[in-house]
Amino acid sequence: MASKVIPWYKRKHGSRVKTDYAYQHSKTVVTQHAERKSSSKSASQVQAQATEAMAEPAYTIPEFRQRAAEETEEYQRVSTNVGKGLAVIQEELSRMRITTKARVDSLNIQREVRDMMAKRPEYLDDIPKMPDFLVALRPHTVWEKTPVKLFCTVQGNPRPIVKWYKGGAPVDPLSAPGKYKIENKYGVHSLIISRCAVSDTAEYSAVATNQHGTATSKATVTVKRASGAGESCHLGLVPHLTEIHPSKLEVTLLDRFKVSFGVEGGSISLVCSMVVIPDLPNVPPIAQWYRDDKLLKAGKLAEMSVGGGAARLTLPHLAKDDEGLYTLRIFTKDGTAEHSAYLFVSDAAPSAAGAPGAPMSVKAYDINSDYVLVAWKPPNTVNEAAISGYFVDRCEAGSDTWVQCNDAPVKVCKYPVHGLKVGRSYHFRVRAVNSAGISRPSRKSDKVTALDDAESQRLQVIKIEGRYDIVIKDDDLEGYVTIPGEPTDVHASEVFKSYVVLSWSPPSPRGRAPLWYVIEKCLAGTGAWQRINTAVKLHSPRYPVFDLQDGQKYQFRVYSVNLYGSSEASAPSEPVEKVDEDGVPSAPGQVIATRNTKSSVFVQWDAPKSPKNLMGYYIDGRVVGAKEWFPCNHKPFKHTRFVVHGLIPGETYAFRVQAVNVFGLSEESQESSPIAVEPALGKGVEYATPSAPFGITMLSCDGASITLAWKSPKHCGGSKVNAYYVDKRNADSLVWKEVNQSAITERTCTVENLTEGTFYEFKVQAGNMAGVGVPSAPSAPMKCEAWTMDEPGPAYDLSFSEVRGHSLVVLWKAPVYTGASAVTGYFVEMAKKGSSEFVTLNEEAVSHRYLQATGLEEGATYVFKVRAVNASGVGKASQLSEPVCAKALPGTKEILASVDEETGDIFLSLEACEICETSKFVWSKNYKPIGDCPRVSVSTKGRTSRLTFTSPDKDDLGRYSVVVTDTDGVSGSHTLTEDALNTMLELSYAIRHPVVPLKHGLNYEILEKGHVRFWLQAVKLSPSVSYRFIVNDKEVTSGEGHKISHDVATGVIQMTVDHFTRANEGTYTVQIHDGKAKTQSSLVLVGDVFKAALKEAEFQRKEHIRKQGPHFSEYLYFTVTEDCTVMLACKVANVKKETTFHWYKEDDEIVPETPPNVMSGACALPIPLFSRKDHGVYKAVLGDDRGKDTSVFDISGQVFDDIINAIAHIAGASASDLVLQCTPEGIRLQCYMSYYTEEMKTVWKHKESKIASSEKMRIGGTAEMAWMQICDPSDKEKGHYSIEISDGVKTHTRTFDLSGQAYTDAYEEYLRLKAAAFAEKNRGRVVGGLPDVVTIMEQKSLSLTCTVWGEPTPEVTWFKNEQEVASTEHTKVTFDGGKFASLVINQVTPDDSGKYSINVRNKYGGEFVEITVSVYRHGEKIPEPKLGQPKTPAATPAATPAATPVPRSPAPPSKTPTPTPSKSHTPAPSVKSPGSTPASTPVPKSPTPVPKSPTPTPKSPTPTPSRGVKSPTPPRFMKSPTPPRK
Repeated sequence: MASKVIPWYKRKHGSRVKTDYAYQHSKTVVTQHAERKSSSKSASQVQAQATEAMAEPAYTIPEFRQRAAEETEEYQRVSTNVGKGLAVIQEELSRMRITTKARVDSLNIQREVRDMMAKRPEYLDDIPKMPDFLVALRPHTVWEKTPVKLFCTVQGNPRPIVKWYKGGAPVDPLSAPGKYKIENKYGVHSLIISRCAVSDTAEYSAVATNQHGTATSKATVTVKRASGAGESCHLGLVPHLTEIHPSKLEVTLLDRFKVSFGVEGGSISLVCSMVVIPDLPNVPPIAQWYRDDKLLKAGKLAEMSVGGGAARLTLPHLAKDDEGLYTLRIFTKDGTAEHSAYLFVSDAAPSAAGAPGAPMSVKAYDINSDYVLVAWKPPNTVNEAAISGYFVDRCEAGSDTWVQCNDAPVKVCKYPVHGLKVGRSYHFRVRAVNSAGISRPSRKSDKVTALDDAESQRLQVIKIEGRYDIVIKDDDLEGYVTIPGEPTDVHASEVFKSYVVLSWSPPSPRGRAPLWYVIEKCLAGTGAWQRINTAVKLHSPRYPVFDLQDGQKYQFRVYSVNLYGSSEASAPSEPVEKVDEDGVPSAPGQVIATRNTKSSVFVQWDAPKSPKNLMGYYIDGRVVGAKEWFPCNHKPFKHTRFVVHGLIPGETYAFRVQAVNVFGLSEESQESSPIAVEPALGKGVEYATPSAPFGITMLSCDGASITLAWKSPKHCGGSKVNAYYVDKRNADSLVWKEVNQSAITERTCTVENLTEGTFYEFKVQAGNMAGVGVPSAPSAPMKCEAWTMDEPGPAYDLSFSEVRGHSLVVLWKAPVYTGASAVTGYFVEMAKKGSSEFVTLNEEAVSHRYLQATGLEEGATYVFKVRAVNASGVGKASQLSEPVCAKALPGTKEILASVDEETGDIFLSLEACEICETSKFVWSKNYKPIGDCPRVSVSTKGRTSRLTFTSPDKDDLGRYSVVVTDTDGVSGSHTLTEDALNTMLELSYAIRHPVVPLKHGLNYEILEKGHVRFWLQAVKLSPSVSYRFIVNDKEVTSGEGHKISHDVATGVIQMTVDHFTRANEGTYTVQIHDGKAKTQSSLVLVGDVFKAALKEAEFQRKEHIRKQGPHFSEYLYFTVTEDCTVMLACKVANVKKETTFHWYKEDDEIVPETPPNVMSGACALPIPLFSRKDHGVYKAVLGDDRGKDTSVFDISGQVFDDIINAIAHIAGASASDLVLQCTPEGIRLQCYMSYYTEEMKTVWKHKESKIASSEKMRIGGTAEMAWMQICDPSDKEKGHYSIEISDGVKTHTRTFDLSGQAYTDAYEEYLRLKAAAFAEKNRGRVVGGLPDVVTIMEQKSLSLTCTVWGEPTPEVTWFKNEQEVASTEHTKVTFDGGKFASLVINQVTPDDSGKYSINVRNKYGGEFVEITVSVYRHGEKIPEPKLGQPKTPAATPAATPAATPVPRSPAPPSKTPTPTPSKSHTPAPSVKSPGSTPASTPVPKSPTPVPKSPTPTPKSPTPTPSRGVKSPTPPRFMKSPTPPRK
């Protein structure tokens, strides 16, 4: 059985080992630094600084902790004893290995036999044991700014690795250099926190891990603040807080809210996490929030919560009123804990472009029963127009209706609102006005209630023995008062140029009746009092007066009035003049800006010499070189110092300040000196030592040496890191030994002379010109064991570039150990921080040592590792990279590829969004540093670096990147492609061999008078440009016949040829020289092109001559009126009264009814009833003594068609529906329109088939309508008919359904009319020969002869005075051949005078014709014919029939078959003729023309009677029913 082994640390020793947590280096370490002094560039002072930094990099060791010489000797003695103790431990471990082997062999012989037989006894494994804390962590409570040390002792096999955590997050000494120090001495693991702050209060844990398990020890560290100490407040402004609240809780603020930025209308939360001991859910700590030293109360505009380890203030409806310094105060057991930070609230988007921002801090003062004084603060106007005034709105509480209080904008930030209703509650808001528009409304004021403040003052409270309160009104003490007393103390409480507010004290006594006031005014000293509130009953002792004249002084007095009467007048006020007493303040004094942080600047200034009731200040800033200013604060700031936050690091700014009061903003102060935004920390020291390197990893091991690599310090200390020093120690040893005496410039090192199988630890220090910095944390123990695997070792030095929201570039270095074959590629794996699920980004290995990771989640944090690949397989994974957040830096810009406009150089440039004094731009090609390369040159100016190609060609293609050192990762890349390079090469050539760029080459244009202008236009010309015109190889200069000029503003160069002739044919060239640039442009003007130009020039010359006299400004053109009259129109110019105008058609003059008026400037010739007859050439001639002009218009061909189409367009639109009309020949369809001519394109269709004009289907029309007649209709003609009128663009269609009952009715009417027409054709009638009136002298013979016709032959009867005339010797009646009827009176006498008539009739009807005969004696005057009858010559004897007068026109037809004479005549009976006349008997034509009829004349041999009474005729037309529309 194995013996029990007691560990060395449990044994009792005679001497105790003294430990000091501040101890770090022995004399040996100091000696090592002394040896390195020889290789450093610094002097002895640098050596002292480096030694001091190694002793305590974070803080200075207090005197009571420094070792004396005796203590140093004691320490060396203890070290010797410890060395002896270590030898004992090694012996014990050897004995334990032997015992353990025997036990393991007996228990696991079957499983371990193969492995154990191959091993030699001296390489047996150690005893496996999971970690166990022998000495656990203990809690500590320390004062602020003092150090604390946490330590523990842990055992385990293999030796556990201990990691430290704060609140669950790993403790990273490099994150805050000098803040944390992690040590492992004598098996004791310790964490030292220097200069503790309250934020260091947390739960700390030590986690020990080996391959068999994990153990954790936890302890709480509480950091207290000394009594009276407080955290620094913004600008040193500590708010005035309320009294201290007692508390038994220990509260420590942890993560605190920072400076915040919001926008009007948005929301924001200020959160501060904390540790509460004890943390009782039901007893949260007492928290108070302040804004600008005023305590905030929870409400709709400020939501507060405390609990869950955090205090939160939420502002859900941000306004500029919310801007200010916010302070959180937590009451603790030891007093209070506070934190302050500023909140900025910027203006929301304006309601109109250029409109001002909203006013703020609207409050109501001096509240009375019907009067309130509203005041506010003006907004800042930076780039907007100045504010011209403000509108004040009011709203009753509970309503959303806002009412504007002032009609005109008020210019000051106060306004008296009167006319309120007693007892009502109101809110108020304000809007600013400028020339661009009206601002958004301000936040509404708190609710105010219109109450009489004097009423509460008239109450007296009397306490009786402290138990009862008796309230007595002044009314009870005054007694019974009817008429009130007069008011007192009348004065002006507010005096502005816009208004004056009068105030007075209420009367005493006043009485119980309701009281109101009457105000009077007068010019000071006149005594002419005038009432000013006639329409208003005033209940408050306040009244605003607006209508006072400028420059006049007034006095006021007030009366008290109630229902009983009026008081005496008050004493007059002092003279008051409406004037702005103060005005805006003067400009602030000198403005000084100093550095504060990398994104903020501290600005301070001198107060204005004339403050004038100052409200605060507005601070504006601008980037140096920019014109526009931006507001730094949006609410007036009361103090003369301010920290401007949210600036771009590295940018240079200037600042100015304006003072604010009730009258507005002052003039701007002078600008501050430009200042670059950089941290102020360390300004007193020019350089500092670098921070510690980190990430030490093993790259290779051959059993005797180990190759290491590490990452460069995060902070270089202000100068380049030019040296690294490596120390090593055996993992079981406490003594560090130097590896290199001389500096290492690279971040890799091979440590030689190591013992195989031994564990080693390493640490690295970086050095610069200021000295050697603090050492890194010791590396993890590394076993010196030769690498024999075939796969490659790990890649190392993972870094990142071009970090953006969704992508980044990972870079690494090739592994030192390549394995059995060369490395052929790499795989990159990625995982989110905290996740163990890695994803391989590339499916196939990449040969280069960089990879762009895409598709990242913006804002997420990732870690990466890289594996190298060779022919044997995939090698070890690299050390995990530092976590990187996928988020671009604010203001990040990409690399720009361009060409220098002056030199033509092709370059790549990057403007860094952040930079500091020590930053440098490092350019790479394909992620290999370029360095000194003859193909490129690098220049840096300010925040911009440029990589210029000296002789760019295809060898320069590739991916270029740049990294800005000493920043938070500012970098960018650009891939230069062949197409892009070729494009830039072309542009470069154009710049280096400049050509004057032309917008338009050489061209020509014909001007009036026939001048020809040759011109070209350049993109840009300088005032020093020179040029020349060359025509047919001869230079042309400006002179007679040529005018040459140029315009620099437009870039136009021109030459004008006054007289362009055939001699000007040829080639024209312009040569331009402008500085280094030159160009030329030519124009060949020969052949047909020249002929066309010459013709146009001659035409323009003639046109100019023509326009010297009267001429046509617009030649003849046509229009068509609504009634389809064609108008030939023209416009004339340069006319006078003597100017003549004539119209011609085919050289025949046309004289219109209305003479043309040339003075009106327009003439027109109407052509009514336009048709083909109007074909021809029309001409208008204009002339006077200055010359003449002619315009010709040929109406033929296409012009004629255009006119017809224009007529058809109007006529088609006016066309009526088809109308059915029956005639004796058939059924007619008619379409009425404003005008119709057969030249119009009209198509008749039957059942969608076109109808051609024929004997069966006749097509025609009149000026008023178009018609289509179906002759002798039958059932085949039934169906749908339509007419289509086309105007060349649109077709107008009208339809009619001739079927069913419509057709039946029409057919019956046609048959009736056909029969009636036959009867009309064959009835008896007088064809001609009889006069209307006959005058004859006595004893002459009278012969009345006429031709009659009818089929059958009609009967003829003569009448005299309605009595039938019988044939006698004196009166002879004859009827010859059934054709000629005559009445001959021989030797007429006066008795023969009278009314004669003839009646011609047959079976189809007849006609009755009357003749008046007058007989006069010889010597008598020939009697005049009756009124309304024509004069007729005297009848000749029967032997002279030619003397028969001309017959009259036919009478209108009668509706009855019996002739009906006019009312003045008596009807005569008809007389039948005994015989009949054959139809073939010729009938003479009527001497009277037949009038137009809307119906066609039938083709019949029957003549139309000239006069007489016709037989009845059918109606003119009948309309068929219209079919319904579908």
